Amino acid sequence: MDLVPVLVMNKIVWNLLLATPVILSIFLATDTKTVAQSTETTAQTTKVEERLSEPDVSPGSSLLKPKERGLSKTPSVSELESGSTSTLQPQTSSAKQKGNLPQTTSVSQLSDVQPTDWAFVALQSLVERYGCIVGYPDNTYRGNRALSRYEFAAGLNSCLDQINRLIASSTADLLTKEDLAALERLTKEFGPEISELRGRVDGLEPRIAEVEANQFSTTTKLVGDAVFVVADAIGPRANNTEPDDTDDDSNAFFGYRARLGLQTSFSGRDQLTTSLTAYGIPNMGASTGTQMTRFTLDGGANYPDGDLYVDALYYRFPIGSKATAWVGTRTLNPPAYMPTVTNLTGSALNGAFSRFGQFNPTVYRPGFDGAGAAFAYRFNDQLQFHASYIIEGFQVNLPTRGLSDSTSLAIGQLTFSPSRKLDVALTYARKYYVAQSGFNLTGGTGSAFARNPFQQNATTSDNFGLQFNWRATPGFALGGWFGYTRAHQETGGDSEATILNGALTLGFPDLFKEGNLGGFVIGVPPKVTDSDYRVAGQRREDPDTSLHIEAFYRFRLNSNISLTPVVYVITKPEHNDANDPIWVGVLRTSFAF
Repeated sequence: MDLVPVLVMNKIVWNLLLATPVILSIFLATDTKTVAQSTETTAQTTKVEERLSEPDVSPGSSLLKPKERGLSKTPSVSELESGSTSTLQPQTSSAKQKGNLPQTTSVSQLSDVQPTDWAFVALQSLVERYGCIVGYPDNTYRGNRALSRYEFAAGLNSCLDQINRLIASSTADLLTKEDLAALERLTKEFGPEISELRGRVDGLEPRIAEVEANQFSTTTKLVGDAVFVVADAIGPRANNTEPDDTDDDSNAFFGYRARLGLQTSFSGRDQLTTSLTAYGIPNMGASTGTQMTRFTLDGGANYPDGDLYVDALYYRFPIGSKATAWVGTRTLNPPAYMPTVTNLTGSALNGAFSRFGQFNPTVYRPGFDGAGAAFAYRFNDQLQFHASYIIEGFQVNLPTRGLSDSTSLAIGQLTFSPSRKLDVALTYARKYYVAQSGFNLTGGTGSAFARNPFQQNATTSDNFGLQFNWRATPGFALGGWFGYTRAHQETGGDSEATILNGALTLGFPDLFKEGNLGGFVIGVPPKVTDSDYRVAGQRREDPDTSLHIEAFYRFRLNSNISLTPVVYVITKPEHNDANDPIWVGVLRTSFAF
């Protein structure tokens, strides 16, 4: 006879809360599926609120800061030059199942809940008796995670919803007087939290309306970055003649690179990337006499300084749940879709600034801006495969060259991640350069002999790369690479040449302060160790061995601005002891927005 008043009181309380379940989830993170469902339902609304106060600088945003841990994302256009490791991560779980998570009908479906757990009986009752507590899409409950009062309030609210349905369907015999009394007490206890969340939502609605009214596009996001560079090189010009060294007469300069990116999605899982760029950073090789001093960011010969041009244009889309494909006409180079592994030092905005110091140049730098297609397949968390075929973008659109008679690159890579701390990549790249095409066999790094081993004769090369990155501790990572190239002369003879390069990288995340990064790179730029191609009777081989030694420290001023001093030295430039060392100093300021 006491059950009816309790039922009536519960329904009154419920009616006051009826409008809140979905709205509550905007502010909640959860360890139950019920709260997780609400949170996922309003994830886009939450992101809109966050962007009202801060620009999106998440690892997934292109043209912005790179991700600095492991293999976890598909590389963005911001990493075309940087090679910040990123990898294939098809959107298969939460994104795919948003708002449509599988129903849990038995506690035995939760893989991390055991009958010996102290809360097993309580969970069994909530799941099997009332159906108001469920798990994550991977069938886990994650019961050891801490729970805030707000999260508990959302879970309570959802249980009230289920009980209200039980009452409405005349299944009140499932509910006991004690159950309803407990729910009434909890509703009163967490009433302030529920009221506060309702107030937050009321304040959020006009802000969302303002964003929607002034948004750039319903399908396109505008992002960008800018880099200011103050730099100078010190040391005699490399001319391979010790008695006749040319004095250094260069001066410090102030340059820039600015870029705007348009990220367009038509389905929520695809992305069309369009990048507009303007450069004002010189190629250091022109003043130092060696491409070993080049920056990873500098202007190209195809566009004068200050010109605004399309520097990237490609489309990414999923194929099923484990595969991703790319098709592009501008700068679909390997770092855009393939993990280069050495992620801490491999960012043009935040890591090493030399062209050689970022990643293995003989496999990841084709020596041209590519147009073509790429594919990635994720077998599991430990193994991924990437492959692509790209053609020189300034030849493929010419009827005289086209698809069949242009400089090209075919590349494939297996990436192993045996643990969360170690990544290893095995890479093979086949390059072909047509005659009289300028040549850049080693991607603008190394000696002149390595970049152009057979002068202007058509050349093919087989390039092998081994790359690794070991995150030994949260504050230290050891990485590096080794590259072996066998080049073949295709016209004017049949000579062959062997080219080697390698490096070790040391990264120190959060050095001295959270968000900062220290790094060192020491290596040997591409060098011709053996060749039977002769010019004036002399083999086109490098006589000595240069070392590239680089250090940098990134100060993270805030989430959008960082300041990085960089210093590197090239010993025996052009792998020739007749050349004195050349020092390069850089002060880089990076802006992401």
